[in-house]
Amino acid sequence: MKVLFVASGNSFDGVSTIVKAQGDSFNGTEVNLSFYPIQGKGLIGYIKNAFLLKKFLNKNTFDVIHAHYSLSGIVASLAGAKPLVVSLMGSDVKSNYLNKWLIFGFYWLNWKKTVVKTSDMKDNLGFKRIEIIPNGVDIVKFQALDTKECRKKLGWDGLKVNILFAANPERPEKNFKLTKEAVSLLSEKFNIVLHHFKNIPHIEIPIYLNASDVVILSSLWEGSPNVVKESMACNRPMVTTRVGDVEWLFGNTDGHYIAGFNPQEFANKIEEAIIFNNLHFKTKGRERILELELGSNSVSNKLINLYKKLK
Repeated sequence: MKVLFVASGNSFDGVSTIVKAQGDSFNGTEVNLSFYPIQGKGLIGYIKNAFLLKKFLNKNTFDVIHAHYSLSGIVASLAGAKPLVVSLMGSDVKSNYLNKWLIFGFYWLNWKKTVVKTSDMKDNLGFKRIEIIPNGVDIVKFQALDTKECRKKLGWDGLKVNILFAANPERPEKNFKLTKEAVSLLSEKFNIVLHHFKNIPHIEIPIYLNASDVVILSSLWEGSPNVVKESMACNRPMVTTRVGDVEWLFGNTDGHYIAGFNPQEFANKIEEAIIFNNLHFKTKGRERILELELGSNSVSNKLINLYKKLK
């Protein structure tokens, strides 16, 4: 089965790590996968790429074209890609009115299937031709590693409480302000060092997660946050805001905490996570990921079954 992934090629590593990881999950399956990276930013830049993609599709045939994010779906639509599957992320559903209008318009035009990450996203869109398939996590790459060795590699002080803000603090939707305020409220109780992600190669993220006492995500919104699943696969205690599908992901697994947007409430949950880490060190998050069938191989099988229905 020949499948083409259409996605932005503008990220730090070219095609985003999320899209690449999903593509890698097809290794060893019946899917023969190719990538078409879209170069350029903004709606105008994407539209220009539609003509280039159309030329590419005139010379190459695929059983399924799978576009990732709404703008890539629009480009693929304008290029006449068929049959077309479009994966939407939380940022697409929470986008401005114009982008939402375009999503609805092109969905009715020629999106054969739309894939979203959560039931909330499905309800928000109200589409009929829609499937809920959260992104999976590579459970070989993301697993518990020796904490002391990971801290040594990063130069972190093991005598301090190492808290990881699992996002780029410069992205406003990640709400770094809440994390900073909450951590400052704990400064008299704990000797905390606050770390964060910024231009970190994806291959190094397991080291950062395993070096951390507690992993934090204080986003204003999310779809199905990949870093939550990655942290759980590494059995790390975690605190998040109530966004996306984190309540479903955590279930009743000890060592995982959800708080509102009040700094004191968030600080209280961080304190609980620190205490949990001191007592137990590891969670059973990995067991939960496997229970939910969110390993990347399980997710790739769901996508293959979806593709087969389109043929």
